[in-house]
This record gives sequence, C-alpha cells and structure tokens, in this order.
Amino acid sequence: MSLGGIGHAARGGQHVLEVLESNFRHHRIGIIPQGTPEGFIESPLHCVMPRSILAPMNESTPKSAVELELRRLEKRLEDLIATVGQIKEENRALRQRQETLTSERANLLQKNEQVRGRVEAMIGRLKSMEQA
Repeated sequence: MSLGGIGHAARGGQHVLEVLESNFRHHRIGIIPQGTPEGFIESPLHCVMPRSILAPMNESTPKSAVELELRRLEKRLEDLIATVGQIKEENRALRQRQETLTSERANLLQKNEQVRGRVEAMIGRLKSMEQA
C-alpha cells in the first residue's frame, strides 16, 4: 500500500497527521479524485485500491481479514484525528495563557520600576532632610 502524497506534503512543511486527516476526510465525504481508474476508489491513506474491497464495508458483518483490518485502521485514524483536534485545542489554550502571563509580567515589571523610583525619591528626600 502506497502512502501517496503524504511524503511530498510532509516535506513541503505540512505535518503528516494533517495530510492523513485531510485524506481521511476527503475519503469520508465520498469524493473520487480525477484520474482514478474505473472500479477503483481512493482509500484514507491516499492509495488506490479496488472498489470491491471497500464497497462491502457498509454491510453489518465483516467478511474478510482485509475488511477487518480496514475497519481497524479507520478506527485508529478517527482516534488520531480526534487526538490531533484535542491537542490543537490544548495548544491554542496554552498559547493564550502564555500571552496573558507575558502581559501580566510586563505590567508587574513596570509597576516594580515605578515603586523603585518612588522609594529612591523618598530616600533622597530623607537624606536631604537629614542634612538640613
């Protein structure tokens, strides 16, 4: 089984899981790419295989080891896609939290400098009062 465009896309800066997710979603909505031979269909892993292997998968009872393996792979891909989505959301939340903390830190540093200036001014006034 060939992974098709996955290697090329990953080398182009796209993450392999994004390519798999894209190809899987492409397959799930039933789009058959141009140039696919008659009687063949593109699988979730961007390989072309006989339509006869995938067509019976809609039936309730699996009839071969190939069908079982395809269902197992489909389930794993769905789990991976869900995990990638969850990780993307966690990353977004963490980036937002980091931005908030960075902003809070900058504000605290600014306040610290203001307080330092006030304290130094008070010390200067006290020294001048002491000398007078």
